[in-house]
Amino acid sequence: MADWNDLTKLAAEIGEKLKARGETVAVSETSAGGLISAAMLSIGGASAYMRGGAVPYSQWSREGLLDISQDDIRQMGIRSSSEPYAALLAKTVRERVGTTWGLAETGAAGPTGNRYGDAAGHTCVAISGAVNVARTLETASSDREGNMFLFSVEAMSLLNEALDTL
Repeated sequence: MADWNDLTKLAAEIGEKLKARGETVAVSETSAGGLISAAMLSIGGASAYMRGGAVPYSQWSREGLLDISQDDIRQMGIRSSSEPYAALLAKTVRERVGTTWGLAETGAAGPTGNRYGDAAGHTCVAISGAVNVARTLETASSDREGNMFLFSVEAMSLLNEALDTL
């Protein structure tokens, strides 16, 4: 099971890479509930690369923080908690905050699934920047807190892997 130490280790690795490259990141996370941002900000010197983030956990916060309406989503033909939706969140937070990278997570932490038919333990993560990619994780667990940590590790790992390939 992932824990706070896993997150801060990843955050430190990502931070060093971003600092060395002179790049920045903004985060949008839903079911991770702020853990990604907290981990990134727990590293001394984070202000050199971490520009901020949002927890658009509900339709209201998504509209207010990212200016993405329910009509926008319908017109794009996507649904929440999907790879295209995660990609939209990553791109939007990157553009709105003006960073090199956008990192996003959206899913169903548990103990039950979400209203879109996804089971607990489902998340989609995405990055937007020099590389644009999204992927899905299914933990098959209803452990809300455990899933939140796993979702955060998955999102941060995706960014870390992209930074390693460039």
